[in-house]
Amino acid sequence: MALLLRSGVLFAIALMLFCVQPINAQTATVRGFVTDASDGQPLQGVNIALRDATGNLRGGVANDDGFFIVVRLQPGRWLLQASFIGYETFADTLDLVEDEVEQLSIMLRIGAELDAVVVEGEREGGAMVAAGVQTVRPADVDLVPAPDVSGDLVSYLSAMPGVVSIGDRGGQVFIRGGEPSHNLALLDGMYIYQPFHILGFYSAFSSDILRNADIHAGAFSSKYSGRMSSVIDVHTRNGNLQESRRTFSFAPFVSMGILEGPVRRGGMSYLFSGRASTIERVASRYIDQPVPYTFGDFFGKVHWTINDSHQASVSAIHTYDRGTLDTVNPDSDEVRWNNTAYGARWLVVPPGLPMLGEVLFSVSILNMERGPNEKPDRSSAIEGFNLTVNLTNYGRRTNVDWGFYLRAPRLDASLDGLFQNLDFSSDRILSTGAYFEPEIRFTPSLRGRFGLIGEFLGDQGFHFEPRLRVLYEFGPHRFSIAGGLYRQEMVGLNDRRDATNVFTAWTGSPTGSLPNSIHALLGYSISPRPGLNLSAELFYKHFSNLFVSEWTAFPRFTTRLQEASGRAMGIDLRMELQRDHFYGFVNYGLSSVEYNAMQETLPVWFGSNEIRYRPPHDRRHQINALLSFTWKNIDFSARWNFGSGLPYSRIRGFDGFVLMDGPVDISTEPGMARVIYDRPYEGVLPGYHRLDLSVDRIFQYRDDSFITLQAGVINVYNRSNLFSLDVFTAERNNQLPIIPTAGIKFEF
Repeated sequence: MALLLRSGVLFAIALMLFCVQPINAQTATVRGFVTDASDGQPLQGVNIALRDATGNLRGGVANDDGFFIVVRLQPGRWLLQASFIGYETFADTLDLVEDEVEQLSIMLRIGAELDAVVVEGEREGGAMVAAGVQTVRPADVDLVPAPDVSGDLVSYLSAMPGVVSIGDRGGQVFIRGGEPSHNLALLDGMYIYQPFHILGFYSAFSSDILRNADIHAGAFSSKYSGRMSSVIDVHTRNGNLQESRRTFSFAPFVSMGILEGPVRRGGMSYLFSGRASTIERVASRYIDQPVPYTFGDFFGKVHWTINDSHQASVSAIHTYDRGTLDTVNPDSDEVRWNNTAYGARWLVVPPGLPMLGEVLFSVSILNMERGPNEKPDRSSAIEGFNLTVNLTNYGRRTNVDWGFYLRAPRLDASLDGLFQNLDFSSDRILSTGAYFEPEIRFTPSLRGRFGLIGEFLGDQGFHFEPRLRVLYEFGPHRFSIAGGLYRQEMVGLNDRRDATNVFTAWTGSPTGSLPNSIHALLGYSISPRPGLNLSAELFYKHFSNLFVSEWTAFPRFTTRLQEASGRAMGIDLRMELQRDHFYGFVNYGLSSVEYNAMQETLPVWFGSNEIRYRPPHDRRHQINALLSFTWKNIDFSARWNFGSGLPYSRIRGFDGFVLMDGPVDISTEPGMARVIYDRPYEGVLPGYHRLDLSVDRIFQYRDDSFITLQAGVINVYNRSNLFSLDVFTAERNNQLPIIPTAGIKFEF
């Protein structure tokens, strides 16, 4: 371990010497951070424009941390403007000299935006997706109706095309064909292995603590590794730097409290948040079905600005979940899990270098159980640390992202013989690697990223993962292509023969072959007029070395694990319209997922040892429509979503079965009827559709105090959506029925 750490540090130093160049002589640099003057929050997307006396225009855009940098400026007088929608434009005159690095701290005040020069910036909105990446902010999340006063990121995720959830419960999200264990979920750089709560409206990512979230549905960049389908990278906001604030909310499903404020005014802040479910105690009294769910989460963060060049933060989170998914059968197994993670982040702007550095260290723990509370029959645990160093070198035409990482999770699992051909044991997976990804701006309209990851993984040795992203803008048109190779060192095993089974066991590769995928993506978006955005994305993913449950013609409690390959392909279409006091979008997702499994016993049934089938998360058609508008200070939101039926295995017939547990006279023993399954997942369950409504009104009762009242209805027309079907008895286990909701939030 020590040798690997030393090797990683030496590699980083060598790479830094190769990549880092001092700021060019006879030129100057302007850099700094932009924050909100009212609470000290960093402002992402602020437009920075500099103009000299000859009319030469240079500039850039502030990143997630509010950091901006403009390099290679000629010495002389420059007019700087920092502009952002909803804020007063900041202006200053700078007299730059040779070899100077001008460090600024800009605070923008809320107010009307003045006329400003726009250099460039990332377009925002649900339809403006660039190469598979969409940035989501709290205001986006809060538009989606939910049974709570505050929103949750998972509600917005489920409204995105290409994202499939198994329903109102279960904590499972499939993104463009990938399994839940193929998704990388990060919170301030900390790994969250099971980020979604057992009730499908909630996750570890409440909008009350959210700054933004980058959703990479596929073809993600070299900064991310260790997963083969998608990335959910969540960044939390800092606590208020100017004044102490308190927020409390109460609703039938969840209640919440937030404490935040300055430790040192203007320099250090704290933010603490806690949520606890009330559904069993409150909502269960008027919901017309059992709701045996308990869940919650606690989050804390301390952030401080050390000086103009250094910032640091410490974060921690704990989540817990418990419940029974099969509400029809009261004796069904209970599933429980909890996440614990804590970590530190250091942000540094090295003096004299056109660079931004980020150091992340975290420890993440997951414990998951299924079965009786006193003695669970299945368990899985992960405990490990992650060290990541991310650096960006800035140039006039080329920015270079590079860094290295070290991960060492320990995996333990006990499955009570679920997979007969797999012997679980404690396993630590040590992986270390580095990435290098320059972004080159060939012309003002064309830029590309060309990345490469080199990773060392124990017995697997070295392997490499190339990545590519290209964006081309022509007037209102934007074209994008992206692709790459992705590997995953950890395997999440789930017995998907049962729709209500969400228990996942984590282990190393059972065969020694790493699961991997190849991604390809082609996108187009256009803004034909202000407020109207349209986009389309074609995607393809090829999966290798998947591990799935063996198909059998008759039911059994245990199974065998077998390898499979697969592919997912489809198209996502989006339309977004924004006007004063009005916002709406409609999106449609068409996809096809197919697995190809090899099995020795298949020729007996089908004449071939190969079988192709739709996995149980293959939803072919999805439609999501959202409408939000404000009338007389009242906010109205409505969301309708439709999903075509998911596959399931039908019954082909029955035969007679005699248990030979001793001397049995088969001529007189009648035996019992045994079901015989048809080909896997050739049946299709009924489609899913639901309408949700929400109404909110904010009242101000003091200068800085507010009350929010919320009312709504989930599943307005009481659609009996299917969660799971017992193929033996045809008994339905339905999703949640019509549910009226109400809530109140106090902010002071």
